[in-house]
Amino acid sequence: MAYAADPATKDLSAKVESVKEQAAAKAATFKGSAESSKPAPKPVQVSQAERAAAAAELAKSAGAGKSAAADATPLVKANPGLGVFAEATGTSAHGFTLKSRVTTSAASALRVEVNWGDGSPVETRYTTDATSLDSRHSYAKVGAHTATVTVTDLNNEVSSTDTVKLLSYGSEFTPHDPTRLLDTRDGTGTDYAHAVPAYGSTRVKVGGNSGIPLGATAVALNVTVTNAAADGHVLAYASGGPRPEASIVNFVKGQTVPNLTIVPVGADGYVELVNNSWGQADLIADVTGYFTRSEASGYTSVNPTRFVDSRNWNGGQGGGLLGGSSTGLQVTGQAGVPASGVTAVALNVTVTNPKDAGHLSVFPAGSGLPSTSNLNFERGQTVANSVIVPVDANGWIVVRNGSWNSADVVIDVVGYYSPDSKASYLPVEPTRLHDSREWSWPLAAQDYRYFWLSDGKPWVKAFVLNTTVTNTKDDGHLSVAPDPNTKAQYLAGNPIRPAVPSSSNLNWTKGKTVPNLVQASTGTTGVIDFWNRGWQPTDLVIDMFGLYETD
Repeated sequence: MAYAADPATKDLSAKVESVKEQAAAKAATFKGSAESSKPAPKPVQVSQAERAAAAAELAKSAGAGKSAAADATPLVKANPGLGVFAEATGTSAHGFTLKSRVTTSAASALRVEVNWGDGSPVETRYTTDATSLDSRHSYAKVGAHTATVTVTDLNNEVSSTDTVKLLSYGSEFTPHDPTRLLDTRDGTGTDYAHAVPAYGSTRVKVGGNSGIPLGATAVALNVTVTNAAADGHVLAYASGGPRPEASIVNFVKGQTVPNLTIVPVGADGYVELVNNSWGQADLIADVTGYFTRSEASGYTSVNPTRFVDSRNWNGGQGGGLLGGSSTGLQVTGQAGVPASGVTAVALNVTVTNPKDAGHLSVFPAGSGLPSTSNLNFERGQTVANSVIVPVDANGWIVVRNGSWNSADVVIDVVGYYSPDSKASYLPVEPTRLHDSREWSWPLAAQDYRYFWLSDGKPWVKAFVLNTTVTNTKDDGHLSVAPDPNTKAQYLAGNPIRPAVPSSSNLNWTKGKTVPNLVQASTGTTGVIDFWNRGWQPTDLVIDMFGLYETD
């Protein structure tokens, strides 16, 4: 395999970082309380030892000429121009850059202390002039924090303080029993029942609906298109935000097709759904969980692991899940999921060999059969969809076949949510990362394409991607998995060929365009592989909706 010759293989880590930082800075900029009302300096007592420490530090950074100011006997006991103004900007799920602007009207030794308020060591620096200082910090947990900056004039024995109220950009997950928020067929979530017109849009109320708080930053929605009058695709984005290029569901006339998406929520609590087609279509949106900028459940990714394959039931004779029947499955303690402490699991669920048309529902045990579904299928069709499902107190879920006849079910585990999980979610504006049609270089049959998404950033644990295959020339399936090779190995031309994953993420038939959400683990290298398990080349499109990180 000529790894370096593929023009579509690109280092995407710089693009990912740029999109992430823009999103963090846009959502999390905070000014200190002194910005609106500068407090007068307050008198303090300063020991000779403190002055000596300042002199030593100033000598290291600025030379002995400036350090003498720290040893001088206090003469004025005042510095009316002394002040500090703090401003913080979010840089990651847990991280901030704090800019401290120091003012002074006296040439004196100044000590600047930054207390992040979480028990971490106080940062101390020294200066003799008005200046601006940058500090960086990452909190262990998401949520509200208070940082305090204090500047002390060690000679004139006065100090000034500013505080900044911070709210981390990272969000954590709260499971929600599968619930229908929108159905344009019967008017659920709308003023009246009507299909979404060609190139029209509809709004989904998320914040303040069905127990979801107004401050929700993102939501896990299973979006279904039905009664489509023409071919097209659906766009999803936060209300008030720019309309993205990235799509979440592709459909053809008359088709019923769902897809899970994790989409940002607007400040007004709404998500916009756009019918990007020449004909009207009905849209359905079911919620299974939401994210808030407060402590809840973090995410842990696992290498995609096959959990259930009904084709192996009955001693390998198969038979699948009977029509109209349900089966309970304990997912905790298996496939990399802990035995306890789990609130929800991230799965890829595939239906194959269905004897009739129908739908599949996945829901927590003990919650009762919901009115929602996770995927729809036709007779003989193989179709997959990502599923985020809460688990009951014992770690069980239920899978129900809503068809009149049997169908095989395949389930792969890709991750789980728990209060002990460290990775928080950072939603970004939906962004196209890769489109093989731009290079006229489709993904080769029985081959893989690798991408460096987070090289050198071990705190990035997973990406939320919408993967789409198009221009398919035969049936096949796509598998997404972390790559054991590093970027350096590929650049040196000596990678080992990764093992072919046993899991799958989406299935397609000849001529179809098929999307699916992928919560892609970065593994240990930050390199992610996309495998074409079909016998003909296919085009691959990758859109990013967010990422999980511990920093």
